[in-house]
Amino acid sequence: MPTFRCQTCQTSFSIAAAKLARFPGWTPRFCQAHSPTKPKSGRARGSSGTREENLTPKEVLERYTAGPDTGVFTDGSAVPNPGPGGWGMVWVERGEIRAEDHGHAPMTTNNRMELTALLAAFGNLPEDADLEVHTDSRLCVDTITKWAPGWERNGWKKKTGPIKNLELVQELLALARERPRVKLVWIAAHSGNRWNEYADSLASAWRRDGNRRG
Repeated sequence: MPTFRCQTCQTSFSIAAAKLARFPGWTPRFCQAHSPTKPKSGRARGSSGTREENLTPKEVLERYTAGPDTGVFTDGSAVPNPGPGGWGMVWVERGEIRAEDHGHAPMTTNNRMELTALLAAFGNLPEDADLEVHTDSRLCVDTITKWAPGWERNGWKKKTGPIKNLELVQELLALARERPRVKLVWIAAHSGNRWNEYADSLASAWRRDGNRRG
């Protein structure tokens, strides 16, 4: 049974293959406890009712205008999880794109793709940058802003077991420290924020026509 990770609580959940087949193009993002609506017309809705439609970047810009227009926006996912996945990031200043990038991995996880997107985001910023980097992964925000410094002090160990994606966490923490005025913040997934939707589109580019951007 295909397994996914909830974008709200980060827990894993399963969806029957027969149900997925009823909604072509649907990538579940929320567990039952955090999904306020059921998919309709082959599409899934996010927490605010915004449809997850696997749009191209061009279609995203035509459809969405809401949300912050300055900062870096990132996203990453694997379908199923683990499985093939992608990541995307876009840096905008007053609605103008300054940089964007995306990539694909044949076998990965949601968290690795989210972390990879953040590595690209921080790596594109100068050390004196003063802005926000947005991710819809609370796990990534908490990992870098709360837990990783403690793990480092303990010799990169934690009481509950091995640290997943340790090499990515270490690299991202180092990049974040080199940019002390850059703030890593959480943004709700699929809530109609233009540049978060754009980053999601970049992350899912591998699923559309051989990684072609729209």
